[in-house]
Amino acid sequence: MTCMPLWHTQRLAYAILDGTLIPIDRLADQQPYYSGKHRRHGVNVQVLADPAGRLVWASPALSGAAHDLTSARTAGLVDALTRAGVKVFADRGYQGAGGTIRTPFKRHRHRPRLSSGQKAVSCAHARIRAIGERAVATLKAWKIIEQLRCCPHQATTMVQAILVLHHIETGYRSR
Repeated sequence: MTCMPLWHTQRLAYAILDGTLIPIDRLADQQPYYSGKHRRHGVNVQVLADPAGRLVWASPALSGAAHDLTSARTAGLVDALTRAGVKVFADRGYQGAGGTIRTPFKRHRHRPRLSSGQKAVSCAHARIRAIGERAVATLKAWKIIEQLRCCPHQATTMVQAILVLHHIETGYRSR
């Protein structure tokens, strides 16, 4: 992974991490790109947002069958953000990531119900993460990736191009 998200996120109070599936329309090599969760073929992209919900960084596109935590670890994002000491808010899909990644409380069927304090923390966590959903919406607002009709290996190039164009369009400062 490049250290690109780090130079900016080190100056932030916190960052928001989320994953999204970008649908693809392919006839060949479909099995590795099938997401059982979404019941469709696609590529998994991890998105890093700042506290205002602006798109800061997007990972290379991986197979849609890959879990969010696996994708973040493959991109080296979990280790890089932990080394940089950046506090990151993420959803339950990143449970067990460790380091500086914070996830909401999760009730398991053999454990007692969550306490009111745990519910309040999870609710506050959800409010923070909701802001990060804007970054995913910004990425998906580009019509070209509504459903990719190209080779899945070119999805990374398209996502990175959208990220650069978004930064130019919004006047997002890199330094």
